[in-house]
Amino acid sequence: MSAGASRLPVPERRFDGGSRYRLRDLFTPLDTLLVSGGDPRLALDPEDRVNAYGCAASPEPEIWNFASSTASTISQFAYDRAALAREELMHKCLFDEVEIAFDARCEEMRQELRGHLQLSPRVEIVFSPSGTDSQLHALFLARAALGAPPVTIVVGADQTGSGTPHAARGHHFNWMTASGLAVRKDAAVVGLAGDSIAVPLLDAASDVAMRADADAAVMRAIENSLAQDRRVLLQIMDSSKLGWRAPSEACLDEIAKRWPRKVQVVVDACQARLGRRRLRSYLDRGYMVLITGSKFFGGPAFSGALLVPKGLSRSLDRIEGIAPGFFDYAGRCDWPMAWTALRSRFERRPNFGQWLRWEAALAEISSYYAMPGAFRAKMLAELAAGIGSMIALSPSLRAVPTATEKAAADDEEFAHPTIFPFTLLRDGKPVSIAETGAVHRALGRDMNEEISGSAADRQIAVQRCQIGQPVRLERPNEAPQSVLRLCVGARLVTEAWSPDPAQAQRNVQHVLDRIAHVLVKIELLLDRAVAAPGKSVLEV
Repeated sequence: MSAGASRLPVPERRFDGGSRYRLRDLFTPLDTLLVSGGDPRLALDPEDRVNAYGCAASPEPEIWNFASSTASTISQFAYDRAALAREELMHKCLFDEVEIAFDARCEEMRQELRGHLQLSPRVEIVFSPSGTDSQLHALFLARAALGAPPVTIVVGADQTGSGTPHAARGHHFNWMTASGLAVRKDAAVVGLAGDSIAVPLLDAASDVAMRADADAAVMRAIENSLAQDRRVLLQIMDSSKLGWRAPSEACLDEIAKRWPRKVQVVVDACQARLGRRRLRSYLDRGYMVLITGSKFFGGPAFSGALLVPKGLSRSLDRIEGIAPGFFDYAGRCDWPMAWTALRSRFERRPNFGQWLRWEAALAEISSYYAMPGAFRAKMLAELAAGIGSMIALSPSLRAVPTATEKAAADDEEFAHPTIFPFTLLRDGKPVSIAETGAVHRALGRDMNEEISGSAADRQIAVQRCQIGQPVRLERPNEAPQSVLRLCVGARLVTEAWSPDPAQAQRNVQHVLDRIAHVLVKIELLLDRAVAAPGKSVLEV
């Protein structure tokens, strides 16, 4: 346990004699289990019953969701899978101990995820409550692989999750861990803390665009660190909150050529917006990869995983020294069964919430990859063209560039963007961060009473919809800006599929019609804020 930390009671985690869980824990209401075993961002607000991302614990099909870069409300299909998985585990626990049955199911899920992603059986998977927890796992494993505490270089530090600046340094990233331990945010995780270097991607001299010297900045950071006789954990971006990727393939090749065994790369692919061939290529290079089931794939928020390449996994099981504070960030079932020595050091601590969120995510992943590859690529291409055109035609929106380099041939359907960031404008200038946030919140509410006008306007105002949360962009000597994002996720693809090409095309058009509806609602909200500045519907 970390210094200054204390264990808080967690209702969903009752024990019988130390680490042994009781079967009755699985009888906790499903909605409660689905939001358990995570940090405070997952907790439901007592009034509106949504988490920090605006998502409820149970399905809300009436809400249009284009927010997969942030989080998605669980679908009915995934919710049903989680319910069935719980019933099946309950049945197995009648014949075996809870921890043993749970551990076996987690191992089956690793195999299932490998199958969906077409990974080698020798790629190991470490489950976690969130992508940020997985960053701590990557830091822990990198220290073992490199033989010394590394300095973490974070590429795209201005477009990562809010917890990354803390996790990259081996610090607590919230005031409570997923295991229910009260900690001090940004205090060191005992035995894991180190240094980090931030490499932002925003071009300080432009409006909102990616810096042209990203590769050079990464190389300088590595050179300076190695000159101080430090090993490096390089966290690269594929892709960022704005859909950006860095550094380039050429830069990665140069790093591998110049500094073998001195730089360990971990890919931040938590958005899961990359083709399976590209994913495999990272693992073949010996990189670790961070993914989640809750971004592109549309599972409920907080389901993280670290993919460990076969070359690394052979040596990692022999880790001897474990940072004392790290025991609060992993349980035995999180580690693959093949790592017997490492697993034996950790407490048996089944995280039922983490497990059920991954069960739900696997339902979405399975459905997505069951779709014909040609349809996935065609639909994402058509949505990219349609959304890009609509944003360009909207008088109050300005698109933010998403292409960082020419799409790689092995990016499959993700040769087309799936995140569409934009700023809100008034008189050609970006609106304030406060008003951007207010627009985002208003999109998720029925605004019929606040927006008067034609019947068509009221029909648009009543529809609740979610888009990606605002991303704050800081630039030297400039006022900060805020960017909103329309996002295409896997669920849109699976719901649009039909073996009848004509029907499938109508379904794609239906998605585009909904996106147009969202953009019109944004225009109405901005117009009403101007029309009635003394009593703004946006509550700025």
